[in-house]
Amino acid sequence: MSSKAAIIFRVLQRDYPEQVCSIARSLEVVGERWTLLILRDAVLGIERFEDFQRSLGIASNTLTNRLKLLCAEGVLERVGDPDRPGRPKYVLTGKGRELAPALIVLMKWGDRHYPAPEGPPRLTLHANCGGSVGADLRCARCGRYARAGEIELPPGPGARPSGERAERD
Repeated sequence: MSSKAAIIFRVLQRDYPEQVCSIARSLEVVGERWTLLILRDAVLGIERFEDFQRSLGIASNTLTNRLKLLCAEGVLERVGDPDRPGRPKYVLTGKGRELAPALIVLMKWGDRHYPAPEGPPRLTLHANCGGSVGADLRCARCGRYARAGEIELPPGPGARPSGERAERD
């Protein structure tokens, strides 16, 4: 194998067996783009397969595989839907809810470095006082750090109307 082929193979690996690194081990579970977007939607309250599919425009087989992985890893839990017997819902577990601050920091980083012209698609508000929560998870109004469950994510000025997705290339 050429050195260029070896480099490409190394970059395209799906796991990191030689890495002694918590980030590398975490990426094995949440490092794929669809997985992060599924988690984003779960944090925003989406729980049903068809709602994830509608929000993301993701192929059903890809969504099925990602949901299975997240359930197998204990990030989501597949539970019965009392409103629709025989159909599951996918709810965040405690382990999954622990990812919310990381997703919010990533979102704030994107808002800062890759802003939408209209403004952020989501706001980050401190549930206790209504102040804006920054990338450091500190509230601009009261100065406290927002803890788990204390951040509200209402639509911001750059939000699309409900159900509308960005055009795909």
